[in-house]
Amino acid sequence: MRIKGLLQSGFPAFTHTTYRWYWWGQTLSQIGSWAQNVSLIWLVLQLTNSPFLMGVVSALQNVPAMLLSLHAGVLIDRFPRRRILLITQSTLMLFSLVMAMLIGLGLVRYWMILVFAMGVGIVNCINNPAKQAIIIELVGREHLTNAIALNSASFNSARLVGPAVAGVLLGLWGATWCFFINGLSFLGVIYILYRLPQTSEYTPPVTNPKGTHSRTSILKEMAEGMKFVRQNPLLLLVIIIVGVISTIGINFNILVPAMAKYELGENALGYGLLMSSLGVGAIVGALFVAMQSYREPDVRVMMGGALGLSLLSVIAGTLSNYFAAAIVFGLMGCCMICFSATANSLIQTQSSDNFRGRVMGVYSLMNNGLTPFGNLYAGFLAELWGAKKTFLLSGLIMLLFLGVLALRKKKGSL
Repeated sequence: MRIKGLLQSGFPAFTHTTYRWYWWGQTLSQIGSWAQNVSLIWLVLQLTNSPFLMGVVSALQNVPAMLLSLHAGVLIDRFPRRRILLITQSTLMLFSLVMAMLIGLGLVRYWMILVFAMGVGIVNCINNPAKQAIIIELVGREHLTNAIALNSASFNSARLVGPAVAGVLLGLWGATWCFFINGLSFLGVIYILYRLPQTSEYTPPVTNPKGTHSRTSILKEMAEGMKFVRQNPLLLLVIIIVGVISTIGINFNILVPAMAKYELGENALGYGLLMSSLGVGAIVGALFVAMQSYREPDVRVMMGGALGLSLLSVIAGTLSNYFAAAIVFGLMGCCMICFSATANSLIQTQSSDNFRGRVMGVYSLMNNGLTPFGNLYAGFLAELWGAKKTFLLSGLIMLLFLGVLALRKKKGSL
């Protein structure tokens, strides 16, 4: 009874059995994915010894989101999200197992990593917004904010555990096991998705007279989604802020390994633990947002997270001590999630059911689709000036952007 009361008061989304099982499945899968991501970046660094080429891999992984996110949003609004996720999760599992085999046999080359990154990116541009859009079908609108925050806690618990697992596995047995374990981790979430009941909230959009969707109707539905965003001032503002902060300030996958190896002198384990410190802070931030779910998502929490991330990025650019870096990265993780989880909640609560997939497609475009530019920006500057100076510059750019927004709001132009 006490546990049930705690769930109802603090984490009401967990009172929904289907969501609870889905959450656990995604958590285990994401631990595997984080272990794989960390090992992939470290593998590239070992093969090429180039932060810029490492940035190219990360950029390629997100190019499909830039090109296909709006199309993916239409797809998610047309078909049952459970069915979409079954396909995407199965495909990602296959990619990981094939890559594990190539690494284990000693056949992996840099160009293969590029192909793998592009393939994962194509699938994820559908998979990621579909994972977000299905949440309301599992918990309803009342507990949506709490569920989104708990999803952030899940993602960042994985960010904590996955890199630490990757650091140990890389040190003991190499990257093969990171990819193999990630492939196996998809089995649980695939089984849970298969067992989830068909939702009754899904209603496909109007088709043309022949019952099929023409290219014209796809473009029309994309345009309708963009128009919906433009006509909602708060929605538009949040999406613009997400685009700028995510592109300039959230390039940890490039800057942390470069800083760990070249400026702090750490090995794979030290790098993994630095990534885990980000996860610790992010979990704290996610739990804070989850406990605020009894109220409407607050723009001030989002902006506070963005400001904190900007200031801490400047501080990170001055550090030379490993333990100080771990503390600062932990605080950055907390601010990052206060920003991103609140932004996600604002976007979903401001969206109507008929447009949710397309709005999440726009959000994915700004949150992930612009990442290639951020990765190339971070990788190029890290190779030219070093990771610390890149952190410093990024923080200053974000502070300038937030300052301009504050001035415009003061003048009443926002």
